[in-house]
Amino acid sequence: METESEPYVRLATLRQLHQVMADMNTARSLADTLQTVADGVVTGLGYELACVNLVRPDGDLVVAAFAGNPAAEALITGRVGSRESWERRLSMGEQWGDLVFIPHTEGWVLDDDDVPQWYTDGPAPRFDDEWHPSDRLFAPMCTPGVQGGACGELIGVLSVDRPRNGRLPGAWGREALQMYAFQAAIAISNARLRANMQRALVRLEREQQALRASEESFRQAFEYAPSGMAIAEMGGDQHGRILRTNDALCRLLGRPASAMRRYSFSDLVHPEDIGTLLRTSAEGGRAELRLGRRDGTYVWASLRNSVVADAADGPRFLLTHVEEIEDRKRRELQLAHRASHDSLTGLPNSAELRTRLSSRLCQRPTHPGALEPVDAAFGHPAFDTNGHGFDYRPGGIEVYDAYDHHVHTVAPEGEQDDGTKGLAVLFCDLDGFKSINDRFGHNAGDAVLIEVARRLSRGVRDGDTVARLGGDEFVVLADGLGRADAADLAARLRTEIIQPIRVDGRGMRVGASFGIGWAHCGMTADEVLKSADERMYVEKRSRPKQHRRAG
Repeated sequence: METESEPYVRLATLRQLHQVMADMNTARSLADTLQTVADGVVTGLGYELACVNLVRPDGDLVVAAFAGNPAAEALITGRVGSRESWERRLSMGEQWGDLVFIPHTEGWVLDDDDVPQWYTDGPAPRFDDEWHPSDRLFAPMCTPGVQGGACGELIGVLSVDRPRNGRLPGAWGREALQMYAFQAAIAISNARLRANMQRALVRLEREQQALRASEESFRQAFEYAPSGMAIAEMGGDQHGRILRTNDALCRLLGRPASAMRRYSFSDLVHPEDIGTLLRTSAEGGRAELRLGRRDGTYVWASLRNSVVADAADGPRFLLTHVEEIEDRKRRELQLAHRASHDSLTGLPNSAELRTRLSSRLCQRPTHPGALEPVDAAFGHPAFDTNGHGFDYRPGGIEVYDAYDHHVHTVAPEGEQDDGTKGLAVLFCDLDGFKSINDRFGHNAGDAVLIEVARRLSRGVRDGDTVARLGGDEFVVLADGLGRADAADLAARLRTEIIQPIRVDGRGMRVGASFGIGWAHCGMTADEVLKSADERMYVEKRSRPKQHRRAG
């Protein structure tokens, strides 16, 4: 600022001040803005030194820019003064509006605090308004205060030293410095905002680049995965509808991608596997089931689900990984079949027979006794042999099911056909089989057993079970038969078995003895088989030995 008397200020001085303010508001970066603020104090306001002390996030103030003396700039730039020391400085001395002036008569007490400082040596002043080398002048830079208050948030402090004319600033000079500090605070705040926005834009661009790279990686991993992949909707009316599939899944099912978008996985699974699919959890769920191909066949596949989000709060989708397990499943089924079926005849073996039979037989609970007298006052029920409970109550006897709604297996009573339909157990033992093994060898015996198994399987209904118990013993489980039906079935099967069997060009004959037992709840599988076995031996002994093979 020029040295002419106030308030007569030359137009050139105002233009220079205007240019300084314009420069600090158009600086390209925060660092440039801070340096422009310091330079403007020297070039526009006429001070010999200027220092910009900027508030850091921790509250202390750092020397961020310096102008007027390169030696001083190199010495104190970057040094930090504590917030406590600065607050002490701003609370003492003379208040010139928003400015703080600490005359040399008071400033000596600040020589030992931690605020970085530099001042120009010179002679003692000769006049009252002359600047002393130890005088200090501070201009706080603040955001606008609330409701027009003097100072809002402290951005930093401008500290200036020795006006160029050597005199203390007058009213116009003070107001100019105060106005300049206010505009500097705005410029610094704007520069910080621009810097933050630039950093945010750079970070956003990097995140966008990373997202695009991630999406491209996912797309390539999805499209070129060696196993099947699908994305389906999650939630809403279209839950489970397939949105996207990769080539591997389309090849596996023999369906084009455009056609796959018409389906959900529930449309593609085997009807028997719907329950497995519904029990599969969407998040991290796994299932092994059969998926339908376009040609109507089915392929075993392992499905693994995971949930992906389109955005932080956007829609969620179901990512399903589909891996063909046809060969493994075939081996597992073969192993399971071998474990449960006879290796020679292919019929269910003894263990499988007992499993199927046991599944139909509920065990009677332990009770005081079936239909034993009870104390009506306590209402204790009694149970009959079919598992029905009788609770004696006033007005009659209440019957209820003791087996949790189990469908009971019942048996005809007595030796006459009373119309009851039950689960018949036909125990079959071959007659004359040992002599075939002795005369023609075990290969011939095996061939006879295979043919007998075929004839038994051919002679029963779908749903009935023909099993090989061991050796030359077979068992037939036939449900829904009365006594006459079971006897007819045994006769028909015996007639089938006694027909000649040709092995290696020889005709061989075996007979068969049948014992008919009946399964009902409360029995074990071994008890049922033992009952049928005993009846078979009764039937075998009742027939003359010479007629057993002929039937």
